[in-house]
Amino acid sequence: MSADGPRKQRYYEVVAGASSACQSGVSDPNLEDRHLGQIAAETALKVVKRRELQGRADSDQVASLITDAYATVAIAYRRASTAYTTDEEMQRLGTAAVHLVTIATSYMNGQIGEAIPSLQARR
Repeated sequence: MSADGPRKQRYYEVVAGASSACQSGVSDPNLEDRHLGQIAAETALKVVKRRELQGRADSDQVASLITDAYATVAIAYRRASTAYTTDEEMQRLGTAAVHLVTIATSYMNGQIGEAIPSLQARR
């Protein structure tokens, strides 16, 4: 959160992108939000594990940023799906991760919202 503007924007972009990539393509109305959160958390965790196995987790700054973003998303969705009900420390960490994903997503939605009028004006 203390990063400069461009670094913070880059991190928000990566976190929002990771969150979007982990959203379930399942449109079953019978699934509860908690279950959808579990699916998203599992998807993000699989990405983190795959990146670590491939040695991408710490190979360079960008790779590390991507891995960290997916780890943040995994923790956020696990918290949202109430997976941390008995672990107070993970509840706090999960809550922080949820806030970060929310901020990143809102920030990126705002950026897109600002870009749409200028794109429409060019037409």
